[in-house]
Amino acid sequence: MTYILGLNAYHADAAACLVKDGELVAAVEEERFRRIKHWGGFPTESIRYCLKEAGISLADVAHVANNTDNAANRWRKLAYVLTSGVGPSFVMKRLRDRSEKTDIAGNLKRELPEQEFRGTVHAVEHHLCHLASTFFVSPFDKAVAVSVDGFGDFSSAAWGLGEGGKVAVDGRVYFPHSLGVFYEAMTQFIGFPHYGDEYKVMGLAPYGQPSLVDKMSEIVNLKNDGTYVLNLKYFRHASGGGAGYQVKDGIPSGGRIWSDALTGLLGPARDPSTPLTDHHKDIARSAQAMYENAFFNMLSALHERYDSDNVVLAGGCAYNSVANGKIYDRSPFKKVYIQSAGGDSGGAIGAAFATWHKLDEGKSRRHFVMDHSYWGPSATPEEIATAIAARRADFDAAGCTIERIADEASLCRRTAQAISEGKVIGWFQGRMEWGPRALGNRSILGDPRRADMKDILNLKIKRRESFRPFAPSILREAVKDWFETDDDVPFMMQVFKIREAKRKEIPAVTHVDGTGRLQTVTWSGNPRYARLIQTFGDMTGVPIVLNTSFNENEPVVCKPEEAIDCFLRTKMDVLVLGDTFITR
Repeated sequence: MTYILGLNAYHADAAACLVKDGELVAAVEEERFRRIKHWGGFPTESIRYCLKEAGISLADVAHVANNTDNAANRWRKLAYVLTSGVGPSFVMKRLRDRSEKTDIAGNLKRELPEQEFRGTVHAVEHHLCHLASTFFVSPFDKAVAVSVDGFGDFSSAAWGLGEGGKVAVDGRVYFPHSLGVFYEAMTQFIGFPHYGDEYKVMGLAPYGQPSLVDKMSEIVNLKNDGTYVLNLKYFRHASGGGAGYQVKDGIPSGGRIWSDALTGLLGPARDPSTPLTDHHKDIARSAQAMYENAFFNMLSALHERYDSDNVVLAGGCAYNSVANGKIYDRSPFKKVYIQSAGGDSGGAIGAAFATWHKLDEGKSRRHFVMDHSYWGPSATPEEIATAIAARRADFDAAGCTIERIADEASLCRRTAQAISEGKVIGWFQGRMEWGPRALGNRSILGDPRRADMKDILNLKIKRRESFRPFAPSILREAVKDWFETDDDVPFMMQVFKIREAKRKEIPAVTHVDGTGRLQTVTWSGNPRYARLIQTFGDMTGVPIVLNTSFNENEPVVCKPEEAIDCFLRTKMDVLVLGDTFITR
C-alpha cells in the first residue's frame, strides 16, 4: 500500500491531495479552511484534512510530491539573467525565497510538528504537473496533453502525448512569452485589478465587438508551429522590477503587468472606480478573440503533429470555458477532457500522479478516472445538528422554520417547489467540490426560467457585476435537447450555445450571446443533485437549475457553520443542510 501526498505550496491556490495505490482519496484547496480567496502559503490544513480522510498519519505517507522544481529549465534561466540586465540582488532574493519555499521536509516538520514524515520528497516540474493532472485522471488511454498558463518553472505553456502510464513534455513556450500574461494584462487594463479577475473579462467580452483584434495582433504574434511571442514593449513583467508577483501572508498579488506603451495602442486604461464603456467592452471582446486565435493555432498544430483526436487541457488558461466550448468547431479534436481544478491547485494531483506513474507500483495498475469533483470535506448529520443548535437563537430571530426531512424524494420535492416559486436556495450536501466551481454540493440554486433571477441573486446575495452570467446545471441526458453541442461537461469547463428555440425558456442562465456555461449532472456522479434537477424538471418541464457558488465575497463555504453564517447574513430564502430544511 503506497500513499503519495501531492502539494501546491507557496503559490496561489495552495492545495493538497492524497493518492493511495493510484487512486485519489482526497483533494482540497487551502482557501476553504483559511477563508481567504486564492490563499497561497503552505497547505497545512489541507494536508491535515487529507490524512484524516484516509485515517492515516504523515508517517504512513511514502512520498510527497510538490508542484515545482527549482532545477527545471536552469540553463534558460541563467541565459536570461545574463542577457536581460536583471540585477544580481534580485536574482539572489528570488533564489533564497524559492529555496525556503521548496524545502518541503522542513516545512512539514515546522507546520505539522505533531506528525513525522519519513518518506521521500519529489520536486516535479510545474507544467509536467499540469499535463499529468489532466491526462492521468482522464478517460483516455491516449491524448494530446496541453498546459497553458501565466508562468511556472520559467515556462508558460507545454505539450506532449499522453499514452498509457506515461506523459512527457515535448515542447514549451518559455518566459517571458505567455498567453496567461497577455490575458492578465488586458484584465488589469480594463480595470479589474485583483488576482484571478480574468473570468470577468470572459463574461464582459460578449457585450463588445472584436474591433481591436488587429491591434491585439501587434501584442501577440502567432507562429506557424503553434507557438506565440509577446511584443515585450507592451509589458513590464520581463524586467527585474517586473510585475512584482508575490504571496504575502498567504494572499497572492501582483503589480501592473502592462507598460505605458499600451495606452498608445488602446487608449487610456480604465480606472476601476469609473463605469465600463463600450470601448472597454470592445477591448474585452478583442482580447478574448486574440486568446482564441492563439489557442486554436496551437491546437491545430498539435493535432497535426500527434496521432490522436483526444485532447486534455490544464493550466490556468484551461478555465477559459468560452474557448474550450469552441474546440469541436475550431480545431480537429473530437473529444476533450479538463479536470475540475485546471489551475495551480490541480498541480497537486498532477505532482502526485506523475510520481505514482514514475514508481514501479504504477506500472500495472488500472487508469484512475476523475468523473466527479467531490473530494473535499463533508459534515456528518451530528455535526450539522450541532452547528444548527449553536445558532438556534439567530434562526429564531430571523423567523426560521427548521425541519428534518429524511426521505430524499420528499426533500428534493420541497426544494424543487421552492426553486419554482422564485426562492433562493442554499444547498449544502456531501463532500465539497475540488476546484473553483460549485457543482451541486456547495451551491446556491435558483429558477432558470425567471428573467429577473440574476437581479434577485445579486440583490439578495452576490452583489457582483451585472454582466457576469450564472450557470445552468442540466441532467446529462437532456443536453441534446437544450444545447447545440451534446457532450459531457461535468466540471463546468465549457460554454456551449443554447438552442435558439430554448433560450427564452431559460433566460436566467442564457448569456447575452446565447450561450451557457453548463454543468452536466449524472446519477452516478451526484445522485441527490440529479434527483433534485429531475424533480424540478417534472414540475416545470425544464430539467435545469441555475447554479452558482455558495458564498458571498469569500471562498465557497466548507463547513455547515459557514453555510449558516452566509444564510443568516444574506437574504437567502431556504437553506438545505444535508437532510435539514430551513426556511425563513
